[in-house]
Amino acid sequence: MLKISKQRKRWFAWLLLSGVYIVIMLLMQEKMLSRHAQSLLVPLCINIILALSLNIVVGMLGELSLGHAGFMSIGAYAGGVFSLQTQDYLPPLLRYPLAILLGALVAGVFAGVLSIPVFRLKGDYLAIVTLAFGEIIRSLIINFAWSGGAAGLKGTPRDTTFTTAYLLTVLVWMISQKIYGSRLGLEMRAVRDNAIAAEACGIDVMNRKRAGFIMAAAIAGTAGVLYSHYYTILTAGVFDYNRSIEILVMVVLGGMGSMFGSVVSAITLTIAPEALRFLNDYRMLIYSLLLITAMLARQSRIFDSLKQRLKEVKRPHGATE
Repeated sequence: MLKISKQRKRWFAWLLLSGVYIVIMLLMQEKMLSRHAQSLLVPLCINIILALSLNIVVGMLGELSLGHAGFMSIGAYAGGVFSLQTQDYLPPLLRYPLAILLGALVAGVFAGVLSIPVFRLKGDYLAIVTLAFGEIIRSLIINFAWSGGAAGLKGTPRDTTFTTAYLLTVLVWMISQKIYGSRLGLEMRAVRDNAIAAEACGIDVMNRKRAGFIMAAAIAGTAGVLYSHYYTILTAGVFDYNRSIEILVMVVLGGMGSMFGSVVSAITLTIAPEALRFLNDYRMLIYSLLLITAMLARQSRIFDSLKQRLKEVKRPHGATE
């Protein structure tokens, strides 16, 4: 098979990402995208970021987390409250990046504190603790006055645009690629495959798990800031258990450990419910059936066989591996 250099792959990726952005902006400028389609662009970017972040924990580390929406909510409220308190003093070009950094930092700190006891547990216990954490955060937000309580946090500046969301999505993609190809990513995958063997090779298993958990939470906090500065109204109910499961499904459907699969899955699961809206009362029924079918196809390795066939088609005649 003809091998393509890493430099050429990198240039191709940049051209592809730039081309996608230019095409979308031209379609918006020429009013060829409906208002409903345009309203899905930012949520699409947010879901991609969330899927890539959870893929670090579930895909690279092999740990099951059911409270990822909790970290998203921490970032959303931290960034939202900061922008509300400083909108009269700081210009948007300074306030918005600071809100993103603050949301990521606060979510990362919470993850660091939670990781101290949580990675002493394994299997189902870890999933239960992260699930409980997400529900605790949601309950606390409802009962705090500074968060707006049950009525929600209102008036957050609408600083998130498709351009900023797209740029952050590309940045998160690059960070995920760097993590995967780095020594840290290799060690995290070694821990996932066999923690005992990894520890015998001198890898600090606990530190690698905590590092991956904190990075994933910080990225989810960034997605939360994008969310809060796009919808401008925050309610705790948005970040419930169902939201965490939705993010997990994106990762599992795309293939655990596959960043490209997470992106494709996030795009598909964001667009599919809206594309099926014409079915009215049967929309979620058909969507659920399609989701089950996709999961069964994934389990039967149909996707893997299709990838293998594509490789065989691309391979020059008579060439060998």
